[in-house]
Amino acid sequence: MSEETVRTHEVFKGTIEVMLEDGILNREEKRLIIKLSNQLKLEPEEPALIYRAIQEGTEIEGGREMATAERLRVFERVYEVALLNESLSRDEYRVVAHLRNNLHISDKEFEDIEAHLKKIVKERFEDKMVDKMLSTLKDSVSLVGSLFDNIRTKTV
Repeated sequence: MSEETVRTHEVFKGTIEVMLEDGILNREEKRLIIKLSNQLKLEPEEPALIYRAIQEGTEIEGGREMATAERLRVFERVYEVALLNESLSRDEYRVVAHLRNNLHISDKEFEDIEAHLKKIVKERFEDKMVDKMLSTLKDSVSLVGSLFDNIRTKTV
């Protein structure tokens, strides 16, 4: 993917907008919001300001420019939180695909993140849980890839 400028406020705002498409923030989405906010290192007042801008339909500017390493870290950590949920909802898949697109995660970077998450799962969890999580990861890779391709097609 091209190396475009990615700013924290834009990533957070876009992700919240994707979550609100159905009009509901479920528990899993709220967990992802908290993780995303922490990973983006937003100041305590920033999430509320961004949410208010969404509600009012106003633009939000600012936020830090994100380097490649930070973009990859943020995506991996949020994806990991999504995977730790026993079964990813369609909403979570859409959020992960959206983040992948907005953070400009290439196919190769996505494959590397997937491999790293597999390693983490194998190190942390019992065999039964590992099998279940690896199955979820495998399912999510194809679904996120499909959703990502749809997003990429719409933005081109």
